[in-house]
Amino acid sequence: MVGRENLPALMRVLNGERLESPPLWIMRQAGRYLPEYRELRTRSKSFMEFCYSPALATEAVMQPLRRFPLDAAILFSDILVVPDALGRKVWFVEGEGPRLNPLIGEDKWVFDDPERGLQRLAPVYEAVERIKGGLDKTIALIGFCGAPWTVATYMLQGEGGEKDRARRAVYERPADVDALLDVLVEMSARHLAEQVKAGADCVQIFESWAEGLPPPLFERLIIKPTQKLVKRLRALGVTAPIIGFPRGAGVAISTYANVTGIDAIGLDTSVSSRLDLPQTMAVQGNLDPQLLVVGGAALEHGVLETIARFKDSPHIFNLGHGITPQATPENVARLVELVKGKA
Repeated sequence: MVGRENLPALMRVLNGERLESPPLWIMRQAGRYLPEYRELRTRSKSFMEFCYSPALATEAVMQPLRRFPLDAAILFSDILVVPDALGRKVWFVEGEGPRLNPLIGEDKWVFDDPERGLQRLAPVYEAVERIKGGLDKTIALIGFCGAPWTVATYMLQGEGGEKDRARRAVYERPADVDALLDVLVEMSARHLAEQVKAGADCVQIFESWAEGLPPPLFERLIIKPTQKLVKRLRALGVTAPIIGFPRGAGVAISTYANVTGIDAIGLDTSVSSRLDLPQTMAVQGNLDPQLLVVGGAALEHGVLETIARFKDSPHIFNLGHGITPQATPENVARLVELVKGKA
């Protein structure tokens, strides 16, 4: 049996331990701010093809780890592989983002069987195996999925941006939306379970569109589907820690943390304290990504202030949202130095 002290630092914190130096990883740490990633991306005709290439996805994950002594790797994929696996074709428009055929334009919503979906996602699980096999034992591997409501918004509208059309669909076609969320709960739970089976040490649920919902809709679209997803994942035998990241949840983040069944909570840039979070629950975050663009004294102040804010509780250092393409590798290196106490 592996002793707690032999676990990766990230896993120790997820288990409720407070470390003197918080473990560090960065959302979108594999991405366009790295010149080697930009070159790698040219080797695939489309972004989805890139995500379904185990060799390319593995290389993308390893690139930031070669540059920086990070404490975790995260699978390189996309939250929209789930609707793609369900038979809803996904493509990306350069400079604009993802596109799907919008469900709100169809009278009947039809999806492929989850078993068929898992077969479609087999290259993703192969990537997880490859990544795990190439990692040092001190580095944790994070799997992920999009939360049901976040993925549903893209499926309903066919794109991101303002969520007004998706929210109207909740009122206009309530039974259809509820059924869609249930489909996404099942597919997402099985997707996460396969990632853990392939080697992921923990998983993160990205709720990117939690903001702006009235309380009844927050309960219906965020809380209940997340509860179902966590419960289903546990029923599938997954014991790995689950990090929830409800970006933009505001004051409702405490309810989310206390009732959904997650093990750790990701905080966005707007959260300035632990609020009413469970005392032993690990928090993750929440530096402003723009500081990795600006650098200098502003970056140093932000990093040290974030560490001080959460020093008395289990803390995973991260950003309050994903790193931007305008960030520089030099600023990321400086961030790592500051967190690791080597400044």
